[in-house]
Amino acid sequence: MQTSKWSIRKNDTVQVIAGREKGKSGKVLRVSQKTGRVTVGGLNMVKRHVKPSQKHPQGGLIEKETGLHFSNVLLFCTKCNRGVRHGIKVEKGGDRSKKARICKRCDAEISGA
Repeated sequence: MQTSKWSIRKNDTVQVIAGREKGKSGKVLRVSQKTGRVTVGGLNMVKRHVKPSQKHPQGGLIEKETGLHFSNVLLFCTKCNRGVRHGIKVEKGGDRSKKARICKRCDAEISGA
């Protein structure tokens, strides 16, 4: 079994293991392979000043999520109820093989959403 840093995908539930948001979990909104960062909904919020525009007619301050480095998050296993390391299990069946992400602690399959 081999793990890849890109096994974390959009709509996965992850748990933060380092930084000011440590221990919190949320849903992945975006994955940037170029920078190696994931954006988790409701976590790592920052305030930004914005000029008045059509989207923000008043301008002012807005709060938005920023990215976390992929090494600071773990996939969330619902069976273990915590963030866990994961692996890839290949099941060969006939002419096609199926890949599934599994929890390293309990060998349960980790679903995408």
